[in-house]
Formats: sequence, structure tokens, C-alpha cells
Amino acid sequence: MKLLSSIFIILLGLSAKGQNPSYFYQIPAYPESYTAGTVAGRMVDGLGFRYYWATEGLTEKDLAFKPGDSARTSLETLEHILSLTQILVHAVNQKPTVSQAPAPKMDFHQIREKTLMNLEEASKILKSDRAVLDSFPMIFQNPTRTTEFPFWNLINGPIADALWHVGQVVSFRRSSGNPFPSGVSVLQGVKR
Repeated sequence: MKLLSSIFIILLGLSAKGQNPSYFYQIPAYPESYTAGTVAGRMVDGLGFRYYWATEGLTEKDLAFKPGDSARTSLETLEHILSLTQILVHAVNQKPTVSQAPAPKMDFHQIREKTLMNLEEASKILKSDRAVLDSFPMIFQNPTRTTEFPFWNLINGPIADALWHVGQVVSFRRSSGNPFPSGVSVLQGVKR
């Protein structure tokens, strides 16, 4: 009983911090009303759900797979998706994405967890009462200049690009002999 209580407290603590790597096991309940923010947040939920299941159960063989010499491996594709979600989470937190030295290497599990946490954070901000899409520009900053784009470019840029690359991961895992988990309904946002 003590062990169960301890596990419950740990899980409650993770959930309270918003750091729940299984947040996208299924798509969260949809908002009660349609607003620009809730629709954008739902798009991110769809991305998070697809990413969760595209990456669930990947093996070392899957992560090393690439369809040709000039293509990225699945792991390199996941690193790219992480960078796209970092741009998204910076924008909704009204912070620039700053060009800097390469980040320390992360393993697959760290990449997956950080990507899901970024998507969860972005989704919750977009669906909040304070979400005004005009106030979420995508800003890139390097030592010589700052470039700013409106939220529109975040939709057709990083969000759409991340969806594209999640599809690649699904295709790559099929090609390496590990099909997409059965019973996942992207229409309903649940795993049966």
C-alpha cells in the first residue's frame, strides 16, 4: 500500500508540473468553444498524438533507419522535430529562438520526452484564455540580426513541417519492420 501511495504522489507531482510524457497517449478533450487559440491548440494536440504513437516502441534498428544515403535517419528526423517544437514553444512563450552553439546530444528517450513536453506546453498556452495569436510571433535571433514572422508562418512552417516529419517517422518504422502500433485512431484521438 505504501508503494502505491508513493507512486501516486510521484505521478501527481509530475502531472502538477505539467511534465507528463503520456499527455498525448490520447488527444485531450476538445475545448468547449472555437477560438483561434483553441483551434491552434487542437492542431498541436493532433501533432502530439501522432508523434506519441509514431515514436512509441521504436528500436535502435528503427532509429538508425534511413531510406537512402542522402536522407536523415529516423533519429536525426526526431532531432529535427524537437527543434521545430522548440521554435513553437518559444513563440507561444513570446521568446525568440536564439541561434547558438549546438545543444548537447540527447538520447532518443530524452528527445521524445522533451518534444512531448514542448507540445503539451504549447497546446495548453494556445488553449488558455490569454491566447491571442497576434501576440505569438515567431522570432529568430542571431548575433547580427533578428527576424520576426507572424503566427501564420508558425502554422505553415514548424507545425506543418513537424506533421510532415512525423509521417516520415511512421514510414521509416514500417520500412525497418516495425509498423505503427495497431488500434491507434488518429480520427478519434484514442488507442483502442
